[in-house]
Amino acid sequence: MIKFHTTNPYSCSYLPGKSACSEVVTPEYSIDIPAYAKLIQAGFRRSGHYIYRPRCEHCQACLSVRVQAKSFVPKRFQRRAWNQHQHLQVTAHPLHYNPAHYALYQRYQTKRHAGGGMDKDCREQYHNFLLQSHVDSMLIEFRDNQQLRMVSIIDLLPDGFSSVYTFFDVEIAHASFGTYSILWQIEQCRNLGMDYLYLGYWIQDNRKMRYKINFQPLEVLLDGRWQLLDSRIFT
Repeated sequence: MIKFHTTNPYSCSYLPGKSACSEVVTPEYSIDIPAYAKLIQAGFRRSGHYIYRPRCEHCQACLSVRVQAKSFVPKRFQRRAWNQHQHLQVTAHPLHYNPAHYALYQRYQTKRHAGGGMDKDCREQYHNFLLQSHVDSMLIEFRDNQQLRMVSIIDLLPDGFSSVYTFFDVEIAHASFGTYSILWQIEQCRNLGMDYLYLGYWIQDNRKMRYKINFQPLEVLLDGRWQLLDSRIFT
């Protein structure tokens, strides 16, 4: 039986001024793919070997969401992003360290998440965060004429993909790499006959997490049940 523990309170990285707690799978338990799939379906996420979900006593802001891949209908701006980046060469690899990936990650964190702590990640922290996994994971490279533009880390599940993390070149004007990465993952789910792309947590009051509501139909885990998230209400 999987065992869990709840962390001590720590500063919330999503909502300034709030504290947070996480429910964590105990490290000594070996998680296989079926067990991991059930955890993802129950609202857990993976960060390296660390599998967790928010367990905050007075806050329910972090909501697990997943895209219904087979029913997904792109919006106009998403169709533009898809067409704009069709020239990218995409290759899948096992998790591995590449100095070019780490350099891109550092530039991305410095530009997009300055002051958030991850902009100071050393090579070991980067490795522990993205390159350690006990489950079926892939590293996806997106290149433009051999120039590295984006990297996505994806976990493969029986019913779809779990999108772990994506970082990209933030210095290319008018690019929509982040949107394209999600669209590409949805398309791969559809090609493989899979039902869902799990996108982690949607937080209405966090600007950087709010974008996920644009990928419809989107389901949210509420009271232990997956149900449609109505974008007309949560905007």
